[in-house]
Amino acid sequence: MSINSAMLAGVSGLVANSSALAAISDNISNVNTVAYKRNQVNFANIVTAQAVQGRYSAGGVQGVTHTYVSQQGLIQSSSRPTDLAISGDGFFVVTQKPTGLTPADAREFTRSGSFNVDASGFLVNDSGLYLQGWPVNASGGFNIDPSNLNTLAPINVKNLGSAVKPTANAGVSAVLNTNTVLSAAQAAAVPTYNAATASMAAYAAGVAPPASTQPDFTLDLNVVDSQGASHKFEMAFSKTKTANTWDAEIYAVPASDVSTAGPNGQIATGQVVFNADGSINLGLGGTTPALMSLALDSSAGGVQPAWATGLGVAAQNISIDLSNVTQQAAASTVNNITNDGAGPGNIVGVQVDTHGVVSAVYDNSQIRKIAKVAVATFPNPDALKPVSGNAYQVSIPAGQMVLKDPGTGGAGQISPSSLEASTVDLSSEFTGLISTQKAYTASSKIITTADQMLNDLINIVR
Repeated sequence: MSINSAMLAGVSGLVANSSALAAISDNISNVNTVAYKRNQVNFANIVTAQAVQGRYSAGGVQGVTHTYVSQQGLIQSSSRPTDLAISGDGFFVVTQKPTGLTPADAREFTRSGSFNVDASGFLVNDSGLYLQGWPVNASGGFNIDPSNLNTLAPINVKNLGSAVKPTANAGVSAVLNTNTVLSAAQAAAVPTYNAATASMAAYAAGVAPPASTQPDFTLDLNVVDSQGASHKFEMAFSKTKTANTWDAEIYAVPASDVSTAGPNGQIATGQVVFNADGSINLGLGGTTPALMSLALDSSAGGVQPAWATGLGVAAQNISIDLSNVTQQAAASTVNNITNDGAGPGNIVGVQVDTHGVVSAVYDNSQIRKIAKVAVATFPNPDALKPVSGNAYQVSIPAGQMVLKDPGTGGAGQISPSSLEASTVDLSSEFTGLISTQKAYTASSKIITTADQMLNDLINIVR
């Protein structure tokens, strides 16, 4: 009868408001949880069939839980470089273990980017979930597959070994003195300098003139090979009797570092020519190109200089920028020498860019790519299945998952050194707490009133 339905409606009110209180409690307790998404219990009425005309049977209320997964929290800065936030749509792909993954192991999705490096070098968040990404390939790129989770791997930033970069580019900034006084032999009609029989490399090796030529100025070029060892090359200059023209050589010290067609470790010979204003002439008929491009290649069969076989290092091409070499009426001096090579270095830090590329930073200033963070998107993220650890699992209502390069195809960008705040608004939650309490009390009054009415009905027979 109607009194019974009223009592049952009151019970449903108690149950629904209890669920609402539980959701509010979860929200308030997680107000400081990184990337927490607030829950809310919405109410929907239940309508029962009215069997007898003129009599109303109460249906009550039911609570429907809704999780606002797609609502983004405020992006806040962090002091830790491995703290990550997604600015926009998408989730980090994570696993519960770092190694031994199989296709059967569950992949979970989270926006909680409070990642840190564990003892084994893996990036793991505060919930113990390991970050997944596309590993860097041999060419320095990433094999991005939008649908295959098995192409992802846990990101490890420690087990990489040391970083070595062989020298590929060097630059020289120097001044050659235009007032250099020529020796008597150089001032003669036929200069004594000869790259083959009276070289500056021979003089550096200890051969006395006239079988060698003493340079007017030398500078050192340090070269790093493919194994990280440093070698000393010298660039020597000798002024000729022709205005604005200098003979030049590049040779190895010691000469045993190279196997060469020239004598005494000689690598390259030629002339450096200056314009009337003292700037170097790098155009046609100017400075010899061989002085600006060194090819140390053993496969050339002795035709050109090469690293000594005993060193066991790879062939190497080195470009030398001489554009900042000038001739002036001032003492010969070196202003600056640059070199992009680097010897063995150890990891001192980790950095992540906005495209999700995770790189290791070495103490020799080298940066090595490790992996790219994958961002997973869903057509209906609010329908994902929540699990412990502030993470989610796939569900049919959520739609098909797609892996995307951060910042492309609608996926959010990675914000390094940042964390996403909880979406809980305490003022709203406390307001809801008051209204829920009042609704719960009112539902209990329904039961009390219905009980009194039933007692009155029973007392009729007395």
